Amino acid sequence: MVCEHGLTWIKPSFLWMMYRCGWGTKAGQETVLAVEITRDGFEWALRHACLSSHVRGVHPDRATWQRQLKRAPGRVQWDPERDLRLRPLPHRSLQLGLSGEAVRRYADEWTVAIHDVTPLAHEIHALVRDGDLDSAARRLPQERPYPLGDEFLAHLQG
Repeated sequence: MVCEHGLTWIKPSFLWMMYRCGWGTKAGQETVLAVEITRDGFEWALRHACLSSHVRGVHPDRATWQRQLKRAPGRVQWDPERDLRLRPLPHRSLQLGLSGEAVRRYADEWTVAIHDVTPLAHEIHALVRDGDLDSAARRLPQERPYPLGDEFLAHLQG
């Protein structure tokens, strides 16, 4: 989670987060937290989110998208997923920005647990620096595509 532009960001991809925080070495981002939230909360946020940029075919026009973005308590952007060397991959990873009501729900209702994964980030980074990518890959948190039908994400395809 990173606060920027008045938003609280959920970044479900470990390697994308490592790219964003520089393996927990960037100034002001030296602590890396894994925040576990409820499935119901995550899905509420997705249902009430809008794409962070206008996409033809998803939005009827730019003005409609701007109105939706102003009202939406969440916004989604799709950024390139990262490999162990933090290089972009050809597929995208969801980033979910929360504001207003969504931030309150996130803090008060959805958060189940918070884990400090800074030592894990540093451990994996050291393995990558040493060229031991197999060991680094084995230490990565297990991640799978989120099981939602295309109709659930239709308003967020970009």
